[in-house]
Amino acid sequence: DVQLQASGGGLVQAGSSLRLSCVASGFTFDDYAIGWFRQAQGKEREGVSSINNGDGSTFYADSVKGRFTISSDNAKNTVYLEMNNLSPEDTAVYYCAATSGWLTGPGVGVPKWFDYWGQGTLVTVSS
Repeated sequence: DVQLQASGGGLVQAGSSLRLSCVASGFTFDDYAIGWFRQAQGKEREGVSSINNGDGSTFYADSVKGRFTISSDNAKNTVYLEMNNLSPEDTAVYYCAATSGWLTGPGVGVPKWFDYWGQGTLVTVSS
């Protein structure tokens, strides 16, 4: 079975950092792209960042460029999202998702492209 396990969320103050992890299993990691999405209360799910595990190419939403960094450890089947200089506007449930498609940008990708989803991890940033 395909599984994606997201973790690393928490309650932090504005300006702080967090690192989210997404551990994948049940598929050939290198053949997939992983995306991070978030959904704030009352808002639609939006793409944050994504990575093609095959070549490490990355994509970011404009709202997080320069603050967030996505990376993958293919040996551990894990994708990370390093989030720096967090603001209250980053408060949301963060989900990781996987797609067998190859992302070409320039955007992160849309949720409907992604076949598998993790359970989400809550990030709360206080002002």
